[in-house]
Order: sequence, then C-alpha cells, then structure tokens
Amino acid sequence: MAIARVEVPYGAHTLVIETGKYAKQANGAVVVSCQGTIVLVTACIAKQPRAGIDFFPLTVEYQEKTYASGRIPGGFFKREGKPTEKEVLTSRLIDRPIRPLFPEGLLNEVQIVATVLSADDTVDPDILSIIGASAALMVSDIPFEAPISAVRVSLVDGNFIANPSYEQRSLSELDYIVAGDADGIVMIEGEGKQVPDAKIKEMLAFAHSSFQASREIQNELRKQAGKEKQVIKTRTLPAAFSAKVRALGMSRLEQILEGIADKKDRENKTNELYASLTADLAIYAEFNTAEYEVCENDVRSVFELMQYDVMRKNIFERGLRADGRGLKDVRSLAAEVGLLPRTHGTGLFTRGQTQSLAIITLGTKVDEQLMESITGTSYRKFMLHYNFPSFSVGETKPMRGPGRREIGHGALAHRALEAVVPDQEVFPYTIRVVSEILESNGSSSMATVCAGSLALMDAGVPIKAPVAGISVGLISDAKRAVLITDIQGLEDHFGDMDFKVAGTTTGITAIQLDLKIRHISLELLGKAIDQAREGREQILALMNRTIPAARPQTSAYAPRIASIQIPQDRIGEVIGPGGKTIRMIIETTGASAIDIDDDGKALVSAPDQAALDKVMKFLSSMLQEPEVGTIYDARVVRIMNFGAFCEFMPGKEGLVHVSELAVKYVKDPNEIIKVGDEFQVVLVEVDEKGRYNLSRKKAIAAAEKNS
Repeated sequence: MAIARVEVPYGAHTLVIETGKYAKQANGAVVVSCQGTIVLVTACIAKQPRAGIDFFPLTVEYQEKTYASGRIPGGFFKREGKPTEKEVLTSRLIDRPIRPLFPEGLLNEVQIVATVLSADDTVDPDILSIIGASAALMVSDIPFEAPISAVRVSLVDGNFIANPSYEQRSLSELDYIVAGDADGIVMIEGEGKQVPDAKIKEMLAFAHSSFQASREIQNELRKQAGKEKQVIKTRTLPAAFSAKVRALGMSRLEQILEGIADKKDRENKTNELYASLTADLAIYAEFNTAEYEVCENDVRSVFELMQYDVMRKNIFERGLRADGRGLKDVRSLAAEVGLLPRTHGTGLFTRGQTQSLAIITLGTKVDEQLMESITGTSYRKFMLHYNFPSFSVGETKPMRGPGRREIGHGALAHRALEAVVPDQEVFPYTIRVVSEILESNGSSSMATVCAGSLALMDAGVPIKAPVAGISVGLISDAKRAVLITDIQGLEDHFGDMDFKVAGTTTGITAIQLDLKIRHISLELLGKAIDQAREGREQILALMNRTIPAARPQTSAYAPRIASIQIPQDRIGEVIGPGGKTIRMIIETTGASAIDIDDDGKALVSAPDQAALDKVMKFLSSMLQEPEVGTIYDARVVRIMNFGAFCEFMPGKEGLVHVSELAVKYVKDPNEIIKVGDEFQVVLVEVDEKGRYNLSRKKAIAAAEKNS
C-alpha cells in the first residue's frame, strides 16, 4: 500500500496527515504530525453487529505514552496504568464530534484509538487526535458521512489565535476547542475569564472558518488512499409492526407525556405502559418469519420512537413541554448555604428535580494536587470533584470510582468556577469542591456550578463574581428549529442538543456543546447563547438573594494561613542546616507548614488562629535585628564556668558573663541558674565579631527602677 500524504497550515506550523505506513490491518489508520508532536489514530469496526443492543457501540481511547516526551512512568510498575484525567477528557473530545456522523441503526462496534507517539512543548496532541479520528474514518471502509475538523482558539491582546502554542494559551483570556463540518458546529468545549457573550459569538465564527482547511484536506486524502465503504445492513422493522405497536400504545403515551409533570410519576406510568406492550409478545406473532422472531427489543425500539415523536410534536405544535413549562421557562429554583456545621462551606442548589450539594474544604500548600503528564508536572490549587450516586435517579447500581461521565461533568464545572477563584496572593488556600448530586433530572453539571459558587462564598472565598450555569436544548427537523431553556432528562434524551453555558453577569466562563445531529448553524448558536444568558441571570438573581457576597472570614474549622517576607540573605538562617531550624519552629509553635519560595516569601499555615499567631510572632522576632539597650526574654541553653549562653531571640544566642548574672557576686553560675531557666536580659553590646553580650544584672536593675 502506497503512502499518501496531505498537509495544511496549522497555526504557526504545518499539519501533516499520512496513511499507508503504520497499522495496516486496521480498517483505517493515519499519522497526524505537527512539529515534534505525532499521533497515530486507528479506526476498526466489528464484522458483526453486537447482539442484544439498541444503541451505537462506539468506543474511543486516547493514550499518552510517557516515552513520547522522553519520560519513564513513576511508581513501582514503571508502565502506563489507568487513564489520566487528561486522557479521559480527550477521549470524550474525540467521541463527541464524530458520533453523530455514523449511519442511523449501525450496531457494529467501532473503536477509535489515538496513541501519542511523540510530544513536544509546543503542540497539544488533542486537536491532532480529533482531526486524526475523522481522517482515519474517512480513509477506512467504515460508513462515515463526512469529515469534521477542530481548532483550539485563544484570545491574546484582543486577537483570536488558531491552534496556539502552550505559551500563547497561558496568556489567553479564553481556551476553546471547537469542532464542526462545512456548514456548522458540532462540538464546543472550553473556558474563559468572564468573556462577554458577543465575543464568544465572534470566537465561534473565527473557529468555524479556521478549521475548514484541515477538514478539506481529508477529502483529498480519501481520494488518494480511501477504501470503498462497506455496505452494512441495518435492521429495519416492518412498517406494519411499528404501526401495530403505535396503535396499541400511542394514545396512552400522549396522555402521560402531556399530563404528568413529575419525573418519577411520569417514568412509572411510562414503564407501566411499556410493560403492558411487551407482556404478551404473542400479539406480534404475525410478524415472525423463519429467519427472525419478534423480541422485546423490537417493541422497545418502536416505543422509544413513539416518545420521541410525542415530545417533539408537543413542542413544535403547542409549545408545550412534558412538565408543562413554556419554551424559555426555568424550573422552580431554591438555594441555601451553611448547612453542614463542621465543613468549611456548603451550598445546596435545587432546580426542579435536579439537586446538588457542594461542600468546600480549604487546605494548605501541602494539599495541592500533583498533576503529571507528558508535558511535565504541575500543581493544582483548585479542585472540583463531581459524584453521581445511583440513588439520585432512584436506581440501584454498584458504587465504583468515577466514570468518564463524572470526570467530564466535573471538569466542566471546574472550568466554570476556576475563572473566578482568587489569585494565590489574595487567597493562599488550596480549595477542594465536592458536588454530591442528590437528585437528577437534567443539567446536574450546571447545578454543580451554582451550588459550588454558593459554597465558595459560604466558605469565605473572595471569588471575583458568582457563577451560574444553564442548559439550552434544541428540537429540530428539516423545516423547524426550536430552542428550549433548562432541559430536563427527557428532553436531553430525545432532543438534538445539550448546550451548557456557565458564566457571571459580566460574561461566560465555560461552554460545553453536544449534538445528536450533524451540526448547528452559527446563527442558531448565537440565539442559544442569548437564551442561555436570560436563564443564567434569573438564577444569579436568586443566588445573590441567598448570599450577596463572600463571608468576611473563613470557617473556624478551616486552617489559618498568613504570609511573611523573609530577606533573601536570611532564608538559610530560617531554614537552618538540613531544615533543622524550620522543623524546630514548626514543632515549637504547632504550625502545620512553612513554605518559603526563592524570593523569600513565606507561606505559613497552622491548624488554628492561636498557633498561627504564635508562629508569626516567632518568625517576626527571629527576623528582627537585635538592638543594644533593649530588654529581651531569654532562656538558658548551656552553662560554662565563665557564664551562661542564652537564646534571647529565635535562633540568636548571647553570653551573660558570670559578672552580669546577678547584682551580687557569683562565683559559679550553676549556683543560681540551670539549663532551661528563663529570665530577662539587656543586650549591652554587639562586639566586632558580631557576638552578643547580655546582662541579667542590668535587667534586674531596670525592673527595680520601674517598680
């Protein structure tokens, strides 16, 4: 097989896609490279449909190999283990834009694997992997409608940058990944620093035009090396069978979906109807053939379409939703703070039948999360973890670790809130937010944003502005498109779009767009952004009434943190040989930690205010320059025959000569003092060698004079 190659400008560099050299037994395989970053992407399809399912079984695996950046994995096993958070999130980024482009009814398992073979410090492999997945499918024999492409966009000094470098991203006001085809957008994922809604619309238009070149070259690659597409049979139920199921259940289903607002009641009635339709499969025996016998899955498939049709018909023709709301209505809202007495902050947010309880834990620098990746290590001072227990939807499931959905939802809420978290200089705590979803009927990630914002303010975190999130859905056909605000689970399942937007009154902090159709136009997206803002402002008004501003102080149970500047020439003195002095300070004062950077800024943490005051006083005293004539509290550290050495300031010792120990004559210091004794002394001299001479006798005289 000959090697085919195409290339296109990619930011400041060139993107190259090749096929025909690697992984030739896969249905499709490409190598996407830019600078020193190279990703191998393969696409494979199972030869037979998976039995017993009624959904498209697509799996995507993105893998970062540490050898790609010349590293050896840490830990005992020295090989890659479970997927990292970055790998899980990138797998989702690849999956979401390509999933809508497979033919309806495809039940053969398709697997996309993106393997990072080489990684430099300029180009992130994630965009290359999205483009590579589309290109691998295009050159393969797997049915796939049309190529998509993607771009990362930054905003630096008021100018949009396509496919920026890591350095440019660090300076940017926003960081968005946008994917789509020739006619519209299919996926958005990203964050920004309260970027105005109008600017986000500009960014989307810029992104759409920016990825067209990398989309078009995939068609050229297919002309050079594409395989003939397989004709995969998709099972179509007889029209008469579908008509019979509809005749038996449609009228009752319409009554349920039009008249029951409560999710659980509606689900119970829907399940009862479905059970009645499948109770006796013999009524469908007339449709059995020698090759195939009608089964429950066939009834389920028709029943799903019936719900799809009823929900959409009500919205198109009556502007009526399953719970009785109008198209732009937000469900009933409620918010509370300060619910758990021993946590550092709590926020409870309820929207309809979706409820999130967010809990804040404040920590110190030692609690920061170490993040390892092929680009190196970093530390995260703000964390958000999202939990979705089965009881939130009234189900029973094994309690395992977080899945891809939980990681993805948590990452979205994390981005939405991180934009308003104060800088380290303003609020030096490590912050962990945990969202416990107690009830779910759509948009639990946006409820997490609202609850998290409330909890942060309750914890005394001086966030830049409150953040709220809302989801906008889409119901469309060939002629009509209707946007609906605050979608519930039913509308998410049977709708065409889940467009989550989080932000403040100033602008947007995070967006996530998922589609079940091929694309959405820029014009319609702009309307969805405006509609999301209306809902967001309604929620922010409620949150402002609940807690107008961050509490002035952190919880009494939170650690205490303060900073102090240490002169650079005295850093070594504070740390001591091998850290001996700083360990002594921590043990003596009860401090939790003292972290000193290269500039001498020390971050001091303690479990309570008393311990913090003690360590700060200790450090302040230690950093003071001794003044001749000043009285100090001293402690005897060792006794010699000519006097006693006393510590009169933290880390500073002076000699009290035997003649200065008392008003009367002293022959042997051991007669009147012992190691550990404490008394006042006067600093009488700093000699030419920098030694401190102290006098207890003068301190006694001064005390008598003042008495």
